[in-house]
Amino acid sequence: MSQNKPRMQRMAPPPARGPRGGKSGRPGAARAAAKPATASDWIAGARLRTLPLAVAPVLIGVGAAKVAEGAGVWHPIRSLLCLAVAVLLQIGVNYANDYSDGIRGTDEYRVGPGRLTGSGKAAPRKVLTVALVFFGLAAVAGLILVVLTQQWWVILVGAAAIAAAWFYTGGKRPYGYYGLGELFVFVFFGLVATAGTTYMLAGVVNQESWFGAIIAGLIACAVLMVNNIRDIEPDRLAKKRTLAVLLGRVASRVVYCLFLLVPFGILAVLAVFYPLAWFGMFALLAALPACVITIFAKTPRELITALQLTSLTGLLVAIALGAAYAF
Repeated sequence: MSQNKPRMQRMAPPPARGPRGGKSGRPGAARAAAKPATASDWIAGARLRTLPLAVAPVLIGVGAAKVAEGAGVWHPIRSLLCLAVAVLLQIGVNYANDYSDGIRGTDEYRVGPGRLTGSGKAAPRKVLTVALVFFGLAAVAGLILVVLTQQWWVILVGAAAIAAAWFYTGGKRPYGYYGLGELFVFVFFGLVATAGTTYMLAGVVNQESWFGAIIAGLIACAVLMVNNIRDIEPDRLAKKRTLAVLLGRVASRVVYCLFLLVPFGILAVLAVFYPLAWFGMFALLAALPACVITIFAKTPRELITALQLTSLTGLLVAIALGAAYAF
């Protein structure tokens, strides 16, 4: 498989440590040949292709709130704050994963695009600081939202979301290393993000929001799954037991297709009551090629393409369903 790898940044030799990495605290010390990170490297570190995962549940949640409140009721400021919380939290997760995987040595086996910490382009402390800044900004946006709605108990939900984001790859026993990543994504980037948006706007969570949350959560799981399918071999070497590693190459690809296609069945049921939702079926033009690519992919670059198509699928479905609810 190595001869089919896509071109990517050349990695300098890793620091002296065991095959599972270590806690030396200096993962980039032996990578003096790496050039300092540029602005474009930091932007790439935010992993913009994952941001549709944050946008999609908010769009659906806003539409579901419109169903609950009726015509003529809009909450633009609160809606933007919900979007800010979701996007900032997603970026924070991405930088936190970069930091945690880098200091563990997991990225020494990585076949995907180079990362800031693992490549030695940025000091681990700087990457951690950026992650914490984005978590802090998400917390500030969330706190403003709570003040506006007076729903103070939601602070606990926000704290749980930030903690879950950190312990995905951080801490002594990150649950992302034990096959639980998809569960986290489904709960927080599906159920919590969608239903939470609806609740902060309308004060209730209706069935439209729950169905939309399941759709958003499953597609988010598909994004994570195809990303992890690409990294099955390096993750095995790094002792990172993602769900894709546990299931194996064949089963993980089947599960990916289920994650991506089952939402269209739910969408078809919703379209009976909200006809504009039928436009979401056009997203199959991205979803079906993504499934075909994932099933037959032989190189990491093909799976990166599938990941991009999966993210696009989630965004298109969310736009159609959110609009169907709202109008």
